[in-house]
Parts: sequence; structure tokens; C-alpha cells
Amino acid sequence: MTRGPSDAGHQGAAALHGGMDATTAPHRIPPEMPQYGEANHVFEMMQNMLEQLLIHQPKDPIPFMINHLQRDNDYVPKIVILGPPASGKTTIAMWLCKHLNSNLLSVGNLIAKEFSSLAADARRHYQKFKTVPSMLLIRLVQERLSEEDCVRRGWILDGIPETREQALMIQTVGIVPRHVIVLSAPDTVLIERNLGKRLDPQTGEVYHTTFDWPPESEIQNRLMVPAGISEGETAQKLLEYHRNITRILPSYPKILKVIPADQPCVDVFSQALTYVQSIHRSNAPFTPRVLLCGPVGSGKSLQAALLAQKYGLVNVCCGQLLKEAVADKSKYCEMILPFFEKETAVPDSIIMKVLSQRLDQQDCVERGWVLHGFPRDLDQAHVLDSWGYKPNRVFFLNVPFDSIAERLTLRRTDPVTGERYHLMYKPPPTMEIQARLLQNPKDAEERIKLRMDLFYRSAADLEQFYRQAITLNGDQDPYTVFEYIESGIINPLPKKVP
Repeated sequence: MTRGPSDAGHQGAAALHGGMDATTAPHRIPPEMPQYGEANHVFEMMQNMLEQLLIHQPKDPIPFMINHLQRDNDYVPKIVILGPPASGKTTIAMWLCKHLNSNLLSVGNLIAKEFSSLAADARRHYQKFKTVPSMLLIRLVQERLSEEDCVRRGWILDGIPETREQALMIQTVGIVPRHVIVLSAPDTVLIERNLGKRLDPQTGEVYHTTFDWPPESEIQNRLMVPAGISEGETAQKLLEYHRNITRILPSYPKILKVIPADQPCVDVFSQALTYVQSIHRSNAPFTPRVLLCGPVGSGKSLQAALLAQKYGLVNVCCGQLLKEAVADKSKYCEMILPFFEKETAVPDSIIMKVLSQRLDQQDCVERGWVLHGFPRDLDQAHVLDSWGYKPNRVFFLNVPFDSIAERLTLRRTDPVTGERYHLMYKPPPTMEIQARLLQNPKDAEERIKLRMDLFYRSAADLEQFYRQAITLNGDQDPYTVFEYIESGIINPLPKKVP
């Protein structure tokens, strides 16, 4: 990601808009059309349906597609968790399964399945050779994933695939995970962890002498050292794991996340949960409608300008629109002017007329827009929404009062040249110029504090209204803030799970 805006604005815009060819694009795109497509995930729906058709190749595609759409399971968990012995992958898999209300599949519970001839074969083979043949294991997985609970609530594969052969078999039969997590930790840590494992023979629960010791003395007394956890045996298993994992990973280049397991389990789980709730970027056409919220001096105007420059979005500053409407003597001039002269707020009804006139223009519809300066409170947010202007990305820039005061109270203007200065960041070149500089009354500390208080009084309601809003620390280098905003626009919003 770039540190700041590049000159390749058209390339950035093309990336966001799906590379639409101007010669084949419709000349007029009704604003409702892209909004409907994005809101209902039409492109992704069609893409998923085509993927399922090619995987299953039904004799009659129409009933298959109807059945697929009725299931409405395009976003259920489809997760693979891999990791070396003692990395905690089973614990993380169980926690994810419980949190996401999904189904956990492991070699152990697959071969223990009742009323399955495949599972019976696998048990017999395991009892004899302590392994399950790859083809038999994948057929077991395929059988389990076809059951209704996995279709409706998704699945989490714990430690499967174990080899590259299994990974390729999984792909061949059309099992496509959305997220693959690999836990990683130094071998010395894993060997030490494994040595502390203890097994409850009655319940099958696994405890640890350091991390998870049962409080009940009755359970403590019956715990046993499990087989196969000695230092030599663990080292041998780790060697085999490392040999296999390097050949498995290339099968999942775009959906893989490696998480360090040498940290508290809750931290590993938090990172894993955040990742599986993310949605991978699709090729769907996307027209950004960005709303920047923040107190005066938080940098909204600069960020809007950077987005407009890099991605070709239309920079829509509400205050500037009102000034231009007066300066151009537009049809709204007479309505706005009395409020300007009295220095009172322009009514929302007038603002929306001016705003809608701009947002309905074809450049905004086709290229997208970045709006700032409106809405400032919940009532204005409702008005904007009722007029049909629904931003698909909302950012709140949080900046403390001291930083904003530093940014604004030290601003000065040269009345002779009109040049703007900042006493700290851009001081005047001579004492003569400094002596004649003037401060805008709006930049007085009391006025700034009043405007900040007004914003934060409404901020909580606005954040509640825009539930998918992203809150950023605006008190840092502006190009760092821009990188976060850019990432939030380019990547899909995470899917929130209760």
C-alpha cells in the first residue's frame, strides 16, 4: 500500500470500479442500480452459484440453483485450522466452533461416527495401523460435509489436510475452504508444552500441568500421562509436520493466515476470530460512497482530497457546496444567503436540496463520492438516509482536543498576500510578515472547544446509526491515516457475528 496519493488516479479508480471499459459502459447508470447490487451482494451470489455448478455439475442446473439459493449459506464458516502438535489448534477450533455455532470435524470424531460404513472401515484400519488412508479420510470428510447441519451451519476442519496429497484430494472433490489458519511456534516451546499434557481417562478431557490444571483433587488424582508425548516422540512428529506443511501451504495462497501460537490462547483466538470474520475481496464492481465524520480539525478535508486524487472520487464538502451555491448565484442562493448573513445554521431541508443536486450528478453516480461536513447529528443522518444517500463506507476520525487546538489555534493568514501560515508547522519567513498576520475568529480556542463538544455530543448516536463504521485514530501522520482509510475502502467490511 502506498504512503500517499499517486498520480495514477485513473488506475486506482479502475481498481475500485472493477475496470469498467468506458466504451462499453452504459451512458447513464441509475444510482439505485449499483446500490441494489452492493446491498444484496448480487455479484457474489452469482459467482458462488457458478462455482457450485462447476463443482457439482448437476444434470439439471435449474433445480440445483433454486435449491442453492434457498439454502442461503454462502457465508457460513468454511475453515481449516492446521498446526504442529501442542500448538493449541484443537482448542482454538473448539472455541471458534462454539462462537460461530458451527461443526467441528477432526480425524477422531470422523472415524468415531456411528451408522457409517466408511467410519467403520476407518476405525478398523486405525486400530491396526494407527493411520487412516488419505482417500478414505477425504471420503469421510465429504460424507460428513454433505449432512444438513454442515450445509446450514458450516464446518471447521481440525488438522485436515495432513499432507499435500490430502489437500489436492480435498480440492478435487470440490471442498473449498474460505479461511485457512496455520498456528506456528518454536519447536522447543511445543515440546515443553506437550510434556505437560495430562489425560482424564474417564472423560477424555486433556489438561496441562502449567496452563490448565483442574482444581478438583479427584480429577487430579486420576490424570494420566498420555501416550506419545515424550520429547523424542514429539520431536519426530514435529519433523513430519514441518515436512508436510511446507507442501500444503501453496494450495491456499490467498486465504491463508499464519498466527503465532506462542502467546496466550485468548490472544490466538481473538486473531483467529477476526480473520474468519473477514470477507475476501471479490471481483464485484464497487462504487465507493464514503462518509468522513470527525470534529473540526480532525483532517476530514485532507483525507477527502487524498481519496479524490488517488481514486477519482468526487470530493463533496457540504460547507463548500453551500458557499458555491451563493457565489454562483444559483437558484438556492436567496434561500441560503440570509442564514450566512446572520451566521446561523442553514436548515437541513435546504442543505439536502443542494447536496442532492450534487450527488445526483453523473460523475458522483459513476465514480463514487467522499462526503464530509454532513451529517453532523442523528437527525441529519436520518434525513440523508431518507433521501436515498447511503454511504457504503463510514469513517470516524478521533483526535483529542489538545491536538486539534494545536492544529487550529496556531493558524494565521497574511492579509496582504492571502497566504496561510501555521506558527509551528509553516511559520512565516520574516518578522515583518509575522507582525501583520491575522487569526480567523473561528480558530479561537473557545470556539473550537464549543464545536468539538457539539460534535462529540452527537458522535455516539451517529456511530450507532452507522453500525458498520470504522473508527480511526486521526492523531497521527495524515498519510498513515490515509492508509487505514484506503484499506477500509478496498477490503470488504468484516462480517459481524454476535
